[in-house]
Amino acid sequence: MATAAPGGDKKQILIIEDEPDIVRGLKDALEFEGFEVHTADTGDQGVALAKESQPDCVLLDLMLPDDNGYRVCEALRTIDPVVPIIMLTAKVQEADKIRGLEVGADDYVTKPFSVAELIARINAIFRRQARMAHHEDTFFIGSWEVHPRKHTMTRGRTSKRLSFYELELLKLLRERAEEAISRDELFEKIWGQQPNAQSRTVDNFIVKLRRKLEEDNKNPRHILTVYGFGYKLVP
Repeated sequence: MATAAPGGDKKQILIIEDEPDIVRGLKDALEFEGFEVHTADTGDQGVALAKESQPDCVLLDLMLPDDNGYRVCEALRTIDPVVPIIMLTAKVQEADKIRGLEVGADDYVTKPFSVAELIARINAIFRRQARMAHHEDTFFIGSWEVHPRKHTMTRGRTSKRLSFYELELLKLLRERAEEAISRDELFEKIWGQQPNAQSRTVDNFIVKLRRKLEEDNKNPRHILTVYGFGYKLVP
C-alpha cells in the first residue's frame, strides 16, 4: 500500500498519458493502493498540473499529442529537480531509453507493462526516500563530492544532478567499494523486484553514471565492469 506523505497526506501521483484505457487502469490501481492521482493527456497540461499539485512521482508517456516526453521531462525538471519521473514508452531501443534517462527520467517501463510491477517500483522509490530522510554525509568518488540530500555531485564550480536511481546505485556501490556486485543483486536491492535476465535497466543506469562521473566513460576508472557478473566501485 502507499506510504503516507509527511503530515499524513496521501502520496500524489501525476499521470501524463493520452491513452484513455491506460490512464483509467493506472488511476484505478493507484487509487486502490492509496495514492491520490492527477491526470493530464497533454504535455502542456501535465507541466501545468505539476506546478499546481507538486506531485511525489510522475508517470510520463513518451509520445504525447502536443509534444514528446523528452521535452516534457526537461520542463518537469525545471519545476522539481528531484521528483521521481518514470517514463512509459512503447519504444524498445536502448538508445531511446538512455535518452530518456539523460533528460532527467529516473526509470522507464516498456508498454505493454505490468501495473503490479509499476506499482512495485513506485513503492520501492517511496520506501527508499523515507530512509533517505535521515541525515546522510557527503562522500567522494574520485574528485567528485556526492551530496545525497541534494541529489547532486560537485567538483569545483561544476554541479551535476543525480536522479533517484543514480544516487541509490552510487550509494550501494560505495557501501561495498572494491567488491563486485552482481546485476541481479543491484536490480533486486535498488528496484525492489525480482531480477529479469532480459532487463538492461542496471546497465543503462551505469552508462549514464559513467558519463557524469568518469573522465573517459569508455575507459572508466571508478565504476568497473566485472564481465559476466556485474560491477564494482573503485572510489
